[in-house]
Amino acid sequence: MKRLLIFTYVLIGALTANAQSLGGKVGVNFSNIIKTGDSDFKTDFKPGFNAGITLDIPLVSQLSFAPELMFSQKGYKTASSGILAYDYSVTTNFIEIPILLEIKTLSGFSLHLGPQVSFLASTTESFKTGSNEYRRTIKEENDKLKKSLLGGVIGAGFNLGSRTSLVARYAIDFQKNNEDGTSETPRYKNQVIQLGIGFNF
Repeated sequence: MKRLLIFTYVLIGALTANAQSLGGKVGVNFSNIIKTGDSDFKTDFKPGFNAGITLDIPLVSQLSFAPELMFSQKGYKTASSGILAYDYSVTTNFIEIPILLEIKTLSGFSLHLGPQVSFLASTTESFKTGSNEYRRTIKEENDKLKKSLLGGVIGAGFNLGSRTSLVARYAIDFQKNNEDGTSETPRYKNQVIQLGIGFNF
């Protein structure tokens, strides 16, 4: 993975030097998981945030190569009511590199499509029942999780002006978080709905 990261940094540096437009993006995530194991394990979407830098490299008229370097919070939450009521959530922090094509229209709309590579930075879980609550960074279990995942992104944007735009996307991992799976780290794929604002420097 270290070699892949080094290659990525070099590639981003080269692209930045040749980019016509350097920008940024910030927004909110609504993430959940697609379970591939225990069907009785019910989860809900949880909020998070995303932020990073974007590039725009024109290829032909109305078509650009638009790679990004993003920080993105994913995860899920679940709860139970009754005597054993509890709230439980998992937050996974990723450094992500979407490698996108952007198709632009004269009306200001754009479509974004392409693969992305996600690198796991940390995993935190939170549990609350009654007056008891704890929060911890998962270490031992985190060693069992895949540190890099391949996924895909599809979305759309709308220009608000010459330098700002609204962006809405859906991203999903093509790979499971953990091939073996355990009761504490169930087999699943991440999915996230992203809403945000893009801007050019």
